Amino acid sequence: MNPRHDLDLRTFASDNYSGLHPEVLAALAAANEGHQVAYGGDAYTERLDDVVRGHFGPTASAWPVFNGTGANVVALQAMLPRWGAVVCASTAHIVVDEGGAPERMGSLKLLPVPTPDGKLTPELVDREAWGWGDEHRAQPLVVSITQTSELGTCYTPDEIRALADDAHERGMRLHVDGARLANAGATLGTGLAAFTTDAGVDVVSLGGTKNGALAAEAVVVIDPDALVGGIAAMPFVRKLSMQLASKMRFVSAQLLALYDGDLWLRNASHANAMAQRLRAGLEAGIATGELPGLGLTQPTQANAVFATLPPAVADRVRARYRFYDWDAAAGEVRWMCAFDTRPEDVDAFLVAVREELATP
Repeated sequence: MNPRHDLDLRTFASDNYSGLHPEVLAALAAANEGHQVAYGGDAYTERLDDVVRGHFGPTASAWPVFNGTGANVVALQAMLPRWGAVVCASTAHIVVDEGGAPERMGSLKLLPVPTPDGKLTPELVDREAWGWGDEHRAQPLVVSITQTSELGTCYTPDEIRALADDAHERGMRLHVDGARLANAGATLGTGLAAFTTDAGVDVVSLGGTKNGALAAEAVVVIDPDALVGGIAAMPFVRKLSMQLASKMRFVSAQLLALYDGDLWLRNASHANAMAQRLRAGLEAGIATGELPGLGLTQPTQANAVFATLPPAVADRVRARYRFYDWDAAAGEVRWMCAFDTRPEDVDAFLVAVREELATP
């Protein structure tokens, strides 16, 4: 089949726009021959458990799913009784980008808290962590954070430890939406356990799709005691949540390509570096006056850059390079870099921004 799109096209809309990393594509091809046991009884899924334990510790187990929303719904549903609630940031993916799936499909109550930078603190959690024993209030039993956050900010291990300690002292558990967990690892310069297992995290939604895979995520249960019904509940929760892959070897093979080695880190490090290149170019243009009317709204700590510019300018730039508004009312936009963003793509984008800002 001939390609139906411009193979040289790059955008700054989302790391979901990228294709598969060649090593992931090769892993899919290698897993394709012959027959393997369906529904997770295959050699690739078995190996994935070993790899996940290497990253997250000896009690960890991996439960492959199709997408990030599925991972979050499965994880949170497994962690909560029917009357449970989740404290999260108001900008969290589970609040604003999952179409009500946690509530509708998972029967979960979300308790969102406004934050200035997408990150929770124990003090912010305390705004909704109350009312235990009150039958009129959904019981706050899980704190869910996003690493890196929806605003591109990165929790330090100490910040996560503080949240975990606060949650555990209250009888709550800590879940991490790790769609961009690899980008956090690249930013922090640590292994994945340093800001998950070692920091007291109970369950992680482990990302793959945004980092060079195709429909490949996993729920990683670090502490089986964090689940209602224990680890024995996971197969049933995943199945009733419509996240059980029959040909699971193809999901697991992709995650192996990323995490059974350092591809996860290489991909994320490159995406982060491209965002830093973009940030540096914007800051230089602001300093010299070449980018009048452009501002930067969040620190660039992973692969996202948040900026403000006049809406008419944003629309003209968007006609050349696709990207999304973040807060249209404030003129705030989000620019994302991916594992396949090239330095020349960033430089050409900077030229486009400069040219459109200079247009009357």
